Amino acid sequence: MNHHHHHEDTRVEDQSSLSEMEKLSKLLEYWIKHNDDHVNTYREWSKKAGSENLGEVVHLLEEASELTLSINELFKQAMKELR
Repeated sequence: MNHHHHHEDTRVEDQSSLSEMEKLSKLLEYWIKHNDDHVNTYREWSKKAGSENLGEVVHLLEEASELTLSINELFKQAMKELR
């Protein structure tokens, strides 16, 4: 089971031409997309767990999906505050 987890886009700290707020905005955008990708993976595996009649695993993965989406809402609010 491989998990390809790339954080190249988070290297905005190396872009000295950007202000701290521009860097933070780029990071928030990246984190939202990254989390959305994780949500999709959690939901895929939730369906697979459902096929195996693993009801509690389905529930937990769906809860993880919802919590991750809640985190994204906080990131979106933070982005609005930066504007």
